[in-house]
Amino acid sequence: MSAPSNKVTAAGLIIALGIIYGDIGTSPLYVVNAITNGKVISDLLIIGSLSCIIWTLTLQTTIKYVILTLKADNRGEGGIFSLFALVRRRRRWLVFTAMIGGAALLADGMITPPISVTSAIEGLRNIEILGSISDKTIVYIVLFIISILFFLQQFGTASIGKFFGPIMGIWFLMLAILGCTHLLDDLDIFRAFNPYYAIKLLTTYPKGFWILGAVFLCTTGAEALYSDLGHCGRENIRFSWAFVKICLILNYLGQGAWILANYKGQMITKTMITAGFNPFYGIMPSWFVVPGIIIATTAAVIASQALISGSFTLISEAIRLNLWPKMQIKYPSEARGQLYIPGINTLLFVGCVGIVLHFQKSSNMEAAYGLAITMCMIATTILFANFLVLHRAAPLLVYLYLAVYLAIECSFLIANLDKFPHGGYVTLVMGGVLFAVMYVWYRARKIKNRYIEFVSLDDYIGRLEELSNDKSIIKHATHLVYMTSADNPKEIEHKIVHSILNRKPKRADIYWFVHVHTVDEPYTSEYSVKHIIPNDIIRVEFRLGFKVQPRINLMFREVVLDLVANKEVNITSRYESLERNNVVGDFQFVVMEKYLSNDNELPFLERLIMRFHFWLKDLSLSEARGFGLDTSYVTVEKFALIVAPIKNIPLRRTFRAEEGY
Repeated sequence: MSAPSNKVTAAGLIIALGIIYGDIGTSPLYVVNAITNGKVISDLLIIGSLSCIIWTLTLQTTIKYVILTLKADNRGEGGIFSLFALVRRRRRWLVFTAMIGGAALLADGMITPPISVTSAIEGLRNIEILGSISDKTIVYIVLFIISILFFLQQFGTASIGKFFGPIMGIWFLMLAILGCTHLLDDLDIFRAFNPYYAIKLLTTYPKGFWILGAVFLCTTGAEALYSDLGHCGRENIRFSWAFVKICLILNYLGQGAWILANYKGQMITKTMITAGFNPFYGIMPSWFVVPGIIIATTAAVIASQALISGSFTLISEAIRLNLWPKMQIKYPSEARGQLYIPGINTLLFVGCVGIVLHFQKSSNMEAAYGLAITMCMIATTILFANFLVLHRAAPLLVYLYLAVYLAIECSFLIANLDKFPHGGYVTLVMGGVLFAVMYVWYRARKIKNRYIEFVSLDDYIGRLEELSNDKSIIKHATHLVYMTSADNPKEIEHKIVHSILNRKPKRADIYWFVHVHTVDEPYTSEYSVKHIIPNDIIRVEFRLGFKVQPRINLMFREVVLDLVANKEVNITSRYESLERNNVVGDFQFVVMEKYLSNDNELPFLERLIMRFHFWLKDLSLSEARGFGLDTSYVTVEKFALIVAPIKNIPLRRTFRAEEGY
C-alpha cells in the first residue's frame, strides 16, 4: 500500500479539515470558559491568556508538530508508534516512552467526546425557551449522541467521511466570522500577539502559572496532526493548518474582546457558567444561536469520530508491535485506514459514558482534561529527539530542541497537576491501567523468551524425512503447517520438534514452517521461501509492516499457489487413489499455545506479571484467530510454560519395616 502523496491537492486539504482538526478545532467551545472560571475579568487576565494561547499554538502546534515532527515520516505514516518503530533500535528503554505516550493518547480519547459534545449541547441554555434546561437532561442528550456515535462505528465511516471536510470547513469559517464581528469591541485585544503579556500573566498575576493548565486545552489535539499523517500527507496538513490557525486565533480574539467589553471587573462564577455563560455562544447573534449549536454539535461529533478512529489505529499498531493483546479487527470498508476493533469500541464507550455520568458538566470535565495528553507530548518530544540523532542532526540543535520543548511541556504538566484532585486523577488512572496492560504484555514476552528453546533444524532433518516415509504410522495430514517464532531459518523451537516426533508422531508428506516477522515499515507485505528439503520440508517467512493485518490463512494460500505455478512444490495428495485423480492434499495448521505451569519458582513481581498476562491472554484472541487462520484447519496444542523450574524440592524417602529392610 503506497503512502499518500505529499503534494497539495484540493481533495487532500478537505480530507485534512475533516479528520485532523476536530479536537483542536472544537477547543474554542471551552478554553476561554476554563480560563475565566472563578476569576475577575481584567485586561491582564484576558490579554495575557490570549497571548499564551497564540504562542502555545505557535510554539507547540505549529513549530513542534507541523514543521518539525511531521518530518518523522515512516513510509507515509505518523503517530507515536510509527515514530517508535523508526527509533526503537537505538535505545531499548524507548519502548516505555512509547507505551506511556500511547496509553495517554488512548485515555485522552475517552474524554474528548464527552467534553466536546457536552460543551456544544450546553449551548441550548442560550436559547431563551431552553434557558432552564437541567443538567440531567443535557446528560441524557449527550449520552444519546455518544451511544449513536459508538453504535455506528461497526458500519465504518467511509460513506459519511466525505462530508466531514466540508462541514469542518463551514465550522472554521464560522469561527473566523464570529470572531471578526467582535474584534472592534476592544482594540486592546491585539496586544495579545506580544509575548510580553503572556510572560507578565504567568509571573505577576496571582497564581498565574496555574492558568497554563487551562491554556493547554487549546493544543490538546496537536498529536492528531502527526497521528493522521498517513491519511492526508504532510503538505496538505501544513497548508490546511495555516487556515485553521487563523480561524482559531480570530475566534479567541473575538471572545476576548467581547468579554472585556461586557464583563470587565466582574467575576465569572460557577453559577453563571451553569446558567449558560459561554463566550463562544456569547459572540453569536441571537438569531444564529440555534444554527450555531447545530454546527457546533456536528463539529463535536466529528471531533469524537476522529479520536475514536485514531484509537483503533493506535491499538492495531500496538498489537503488531507486541505491545497489546491480540484483538479482533474488522474492516467495514475498503477505505485506507478504515478498521474497527469491537473490544476497543466497547472500552471507549464505557469510558466516555463513565466520564459523562461522573462529571455531568463540561466545566467539571475541563479539570480532568489535558493532564494525560501532556505525557503523550513529552513522550513524542523524547522519541523525536532520538529521531534527530539517528538522522545526524547537529547535537546542539538536538539539545536545544529538548531544552525548549521539555521546558514548555513540563511547565504544562506541572500546571495540569493542579487539576489532579479536581478530576485529573480520572485520566491518570485510565492511562495508568492502559499502560499496565502494555507493560505486562511486553514484560511477559521478555520473561517467556527465557524459556523458549531453539534447536538446529539440521539435526532433525533426517528424522523428519524418516517419519514422512514411515508408512507404519498413520498419516496425520498431507501438509502439516507449524507457526514458528524462530527468526533464524536454521533453527526451530524444541517444542515443535517434540510435537512432531515425540508427543504423538505426526506423519505428513510435506512439513511447512511459517514465520511472521513484523518490520518497522508500516505497509510492507513480502514473503520468502526456503526449500530445506524440496517437496518435503519448506520454510515460509512473511515480512509484514506493523499496519498490515496478518491474514496468514489467505497469504499462505497465495504463497502455495505461486509455488505450484512455478513448479516448486507438488501439493497433490500422495494417497494412490487420490493422486491418480490429481486431488489436492489436505492442509493442517498446528498452533502451539502456552499455559503457565505450576512448576515455576518466579519472584513475586514476575509471578504477578505472568498471571496477569495469561488472564489477558484468555480474554484476547487465540493464537489461531490472531494469525487469521481458518479454525476448521487448525489444531491447537497446549504446552506448559516453565520459565523458572523449581529446584531442591524438600522430599526424602523413608523406610518401613514391612518393606523388608
